[in-house]
Amino acid sequence: MTVRIFCFPHAGGGASAFRSWYALMPPQAELVAVQYPGRENRFGEPLVDRMPDLVDEFVDELDLTGSYVLLGHSMGAAVAYELAQELRRRGRAGPMRLVACARQAPTDLRPGTVHRGDDDTLVAELLRLGGTHPEVLADPDLRRTVLEVVRNDYRLAETYSPRPAPPLDCPVSVFVADADPECGEADAAGWAATTTGPTEVRVFRGDHFFLVPQRRPVVAALMSALDLPTAAAVWPSTP
Repeated sequence: MTVRIFCFPHAGGGASAFRSWYALMPPQAELVAVQYPGRENRFGEPLVDRMPDLVDEFVDELDLTGSYVLLGHSMGAAVAYELAQELRRRGRAGPMRLVACARQAPTDLRPGTVHRGDDDTLVAELLRLGGTHPEVLADPDLRRTVLEVVRNDYRLAETYSPRPAPPLDCPVSVFVADADPECGEADAAGWAATTTGPTEVRVFRGDHFFLVPQRRPVVAALMSALDLPTAAAVWPSTP
């Protein structure tokens, strides 16, 4: 049996955020890095800034059959959760596990206005969280492109409000970092309210973007939760 792991990136991110995970997958796991519209290989497509529209697209486009996992990082965790809820509304089989990384539960939403700020406000937010090279923000053309996507995604995340829905019934894993200014271990506990199944919380070293530098222990924890072996392949140590 092969388990497909659908990975949803953070705000401003693309499918390449999970590129370094491919070599760490055992034969029993297939990684599917999901690409949001308007970036990387979908650069020419219009950006989507409403959660229902984004979820509807993925319900129609992704092959969500068989044994699969939904994993999301930051904004992507909310996308994964809403996708699981929408599948149930449509009478479709849900994921065998939901994995939320670096984000508080949808029931613990915090208001935000970053998307309404000027470009300097967005840059300050990116630098606060880390994960964006200062060289990218120093180049005018790259900065303009990056900030357009970031503003769009922050608008989506900050205007998102989950529809009332009963808890899911699948297990939920929550991965957080010990130095993340956005979501710590105490925040992760709120995910227990999103499911009638078991919830586990794992804490890793790092900041909001711990999934890349801590990819080996993160993938090992994921495989352990799925009762799968860890691949023996070795990826270069640099992100």
